Amino acid sequence: MSKGSIGLSGAAIGPRPGLLLVECGMRRDLAVLIDHTLLRPDAVPSEFERLCAEAAHYDLATVCVNSTHVGLCGELLGASDVRVVATAGFPLGAASAIAKAAEASQAVRDGASEIDMVCQIGDLKSGRERAFMEDIRRVVDAADGRVVKAILETCLLTDDEKRRGAAWVRRAGAVFVKTSTGFAAGGATEEDVRLLRSEVGPDFGVKAAGGIGDAETADRMIAAGANRLGTSAGVAIVTESEKGGAGY
Repeated sequence: MSKGSIGLSGAAIGPRPGLLLVECGMRRDLAVLIDHTLLRPDAVPSEFERLCAEAAHYDLATVCVNSTHVGLCGELLGASDVRVVATAGFPLGAASAIAKAAEASQAVRDGASEIDMVCQIGDLKSGRERAFMEDIRRVVDAADGRVVKAILETCLLTDDEKRRGAAWVRRAGAVFVKTSTGFAAGGATEEDVRLLRSEVGPDFGVKAAGGIGDAETADRMIAAGANRLGTSAGVAIVTESEKGGAGY
């Protein structure tokens, strides 16, 4: 398996030596699970410079950005071990399957190692299994072997819809099911993470995102079954400070 591939811990396979500058006592067990996130539409280049510098300094798993910023982040990260995650169909999931696949394909060409796509939520709620899964399959094909995480937006779903969505995500070829975009009415909850984990089993990825702003919350999500965390509060989490806020 290549250096950029991931294991079920969510960490890169192969050495991640970290930096000598990283503070003693840092939560390295959390650092390797964090997608350090900047998805605000008003973000400016200096903020991506800071995002990437933080991710490299604290040896976080990835940075997660809208697809237009993939090339910039790749340049900023240089030869570091930090990977770049691109979104597709973000944040509504209402773009066509063709459009999402095209976005994913361009992100891969720009250097993305992973794709976080938003599912067609209306198809899930209305029980349109074939359309829901085809949307994901097109992105998986476009990702060309790279990790694809499928976002359900759990705050908009019933428990039965969450279970059905998780099962369909797995069958469609993604390798993670993700709780939330962080842009809807609610984010990750322990209950939803636990439900998704029970549905997909132990050998599949579950990413919790939305509202994870401190190490205590991160620990609870991991205990519930998450093996990747999406948050804009990555530094606060790994340093166990109180500056994380809502955490994307």
